[in-house]
Amino acid sequence: MNKLYKAIAIFILFCQTINAQQFKKPIIPGYFADPTVVKSNGKYFIYATIDPWGGEELAVFETKDFINFKRHKLNWPTKAMCTSPTSNNSMVWAPSVVKGRDNKFYMYVSVGSEVWAGMSESPLGPWKNMLPNNKPLVSAKDFPNVHNIDADCFLDDNGQAYLYWGSGFNWINGKCMAVKLKKDMHSFDGVPQDVTPPGYFEGPHMIKRNNQYMLMFSEGKAIDETYRVGYAIGKSPFGPFVKGKNSPILSTIPNSKTIGPGHHTVFTMNKQDFILYHRIVPQKEKYVLRELCIDSLIYDSEGNFKKIFPR
Repeated sequence: MNKLYKAIAIFILFCQTINAQQFKKPIIPGYFADPTVVKSNGKYFIYATIDPWGGEELAVFETKDFINFKRHKLNWPTKAMCTSPTSNNSMVWAPSVVKGRDNKFYMYVSVGSEVWAGMSESPLGPWKNMLPNNKPLVSAKDFPNVHNIDADCFLDDNGQAYLYWGSGFNWINGKCMAVKLKKDMHSFDGVPQDVTPPGYFEGPHMIKRNNQYMLMFSEGKAIDETYRVGYAIGKSPFGPFVKGKNSPILSTIPNSKTIGPGHHTVFTMNKQDFILYHRIVPQKEKYVLRELCIDSLIYDSEGNFKKIFPR
C-alpha cells in the first residue's frame, strides 16, 4: 500500500510539473512587473506595472489560458488622476484586484508612493476612486515610517476583507501594515497594525490554506539578484507570523534567466495553484526591466510550500 501511495504522489508531482511547463517564459513579450490576477466569467485579467518603474497607467491583459493574451486600456488609475498634495513623483505601480462578495471589483494600487482605492462593475472598468475628493486611501503622511506602496487585498473564507501594504526606504527596514476593511471595501475597521514577518521587505500577498494564514512577500532589493519570495505562517490574518518552512521558496538561480524573482500573486486554474511573478532581465541600462513568469506552487505533506526551481 505504501508503494501505491508513493506512486500516486510521484504521478501527481509529474502532472504538476507538466502544468508549469505549459507556460512559456516570459508569458507575455515586453517589460512588466508586480502582477495581480482576477477571474471573471471564465476569463483571467492580469494587471501589472509597466516598466521601467511604472508608467502613466497600468498594463492589463485578458486571457483564458495564460498562453494567448489580449491587451486592454483602463480609464483609471492614471498618474494624472491619482495625485495628491502629499504624492511624490513615483508612477503607477503594483495593483491588487479582487472580486468582492457583491460581485463588484476593487483595486488597490500605488501611485506617488501612496495607496489608492478604486472600484468597478467589471474588470475592465470604467473604474473610479472609492474615496471622495480624489483622496488616496493611505497617504504618505499617514505612516511616515512606512513606504506606503504594494497594497494587497485578501478575502477570508467568510468574505471579510483585509488590506496589507508597505515597504521600506533605501532598501532597508521593510514594514508590513494590515487592517480589516468594512463592507464598503475602503473604510478601516480598526487601527492598522504592524504585522511585519521575519525577512519581509515589500510586496505582501496573503493566501489561506488548511486554516493557516500564509503571508507571502518579497525579500531583498528589487534592483538585483537578492530579490526573492519568502513566506510566514500565522493563525490569524494579523499573525503573529513565524518563518515558513523552506522560505524563501523562489530565489535567483545562478547561471540561469531566473534573476531577482519576486513581487508575485497566486492564482488557481484547473485545481492547481500557480505563482505569477516578475524576474529581472539582464541589461546594461541603469533602470530595471522585468518580465512576467509562471510556475506551479507545490506543497509538502504538512502543507508547506516546496522550493520552486523554474526551468
